[in-house]
Amino acid sequence: MSFSDLFDSGFKKRNEDHFAAIVRVAMDDGVISEEEKAFLDRLAHNLDISEGDYKLILSDYKSHPINPPHSYDQRLERLYDLARMVYVDHIKGDHEEILLTKIAIGLGFHVQNVKYIIDKALCLVNEEVDLETFMHEMKHMNR
Repeated sequence: MSFSDLFDSGFKKRNEDHFAAIVRVAMDDGVISEEEKAFLDRLAHNLDISEGDYKLILSDYKSHPINPPHSYDQRLERLYDLARMVYVDHIKGDHEEILLTKIAIGLGFHVQNVKYIIDKALCLVNEEVDLETFMHEMKHMNR
């Protein structure tokens, strides 16, 4: 196996794990709505998840670990995806917030300020900002 094959398989695995984390949020209420399905379809395409892997992840999403991204920008991109999924699902209540908090911590956000980060992320998604605006606002929220 060549070095590029190792990189490609690692990249593919991270994308699958990220996708599985988002599926976990979507499945928290036990069903995937049409809006969630459309979002998952687009996300799977963007993450280069094959149809076979897509079906396998849907059936066994809990077996994928939540691997934290290395860079802050990657964390914000994944948080943006998760916040959009939660917003589409209209997730409310303690159980769902606990799950989103666990995933955000798993992505590498600090326990001390994760609630503030999640609240800000959901507010920005509610305002329907794009990824670039989301990242800018999240990076400058303490100023």
